[in-house]
Amino acid sequence: MGSIPDKTVTNTANMDDLGYTPNIKVSEPWTVEKAMEHVDKGKSFEGTPIAFFHILERLKTTKREGWRRFGINRGESIADHMYRMSLISMFAPPTLAPKLDMAKCMKMCLIHDMAELLVGDITPVDGVPKPEKSRRETTTMEYLTKTLLGGVHNGVTGEHIMEIWQEYEDSQTLDSHFIHDVDKIELLLQMNEYERRSQRAIDLGEFAWVSNKVTLPEMKEWAAALVKEREEFWAGQTTVHGQNGVDGGLNETEIAQRDEYYKRD
Repeated sequence: MGSIPDKTVTNTANMDDLGYTPNIKVSEPWTVEKAMEHVDKGKSFEGTPIAFFHILERLKTTKREGWRRFGINRGESIADHMYRMSLISMFAPPTLAPKLDMAKCMKMCLIHDMAELLVGDITPVDGVPKPEKSRRETTTMEYLTKTLLGGVHNGVTGEHIMEIWQEYEDSQTLDSHFIHDVDKIELLLQMNEYERRSQRAIDLGEFAWVSNKVTLPEMKEWAAALVKEREEFWAGQTTVHGQNGVDGGLNETEIAQRDEYYKRD
């Protein structure tokens, strides 16, 4: 891939938007079929994973919605988030790492939000009930791993992807608990980075609440360090201290929404 600097663009495409795809909006009830009507499916690549490779691009161009609520419209994509998570997982604390399947954990990082390429990034404040969110994501993963990948290598890789995604969703294993914590650590990192880059022009303190949902002792240390980093940055300034719940500036509705979103069944 490359560029030709002196070539004149003559079509009417908005070049600024080529790296961004908005969340797909469809009528209720939400279905994969309705969502796919808004996706450029291109040509058929039966028996190969190329169609799957193409649709994965939406992870690169779909933004994380939590930040967009604060006007960060060119912020991280879903793929950005999962990529850094995979690297974070490589640094599992030494007291934890021997108990983990590190290769699987890295895969889980890269798979856990895959359904968002069609479903979009549903946040705690979007008003989508957790069972409905789960239904949308499950049917999307079934479409990706069975419809698109069922005929590729006898469906083995698709089944493997689905198994890892389901393990994350079920959240019954140490590997999945670790990656759920990594997910929150990555969010806390990004929170601090956006605030620093904006020089306190934006207050993302409500996201500090997720530090309370980190479960493994080793990972709680990282979360506490990131909250402390933020508190030192905002020292003497007015800000939301989300880690303190109502006392930190969150209301009961916001807390209830987050409790439901992060609840592990």
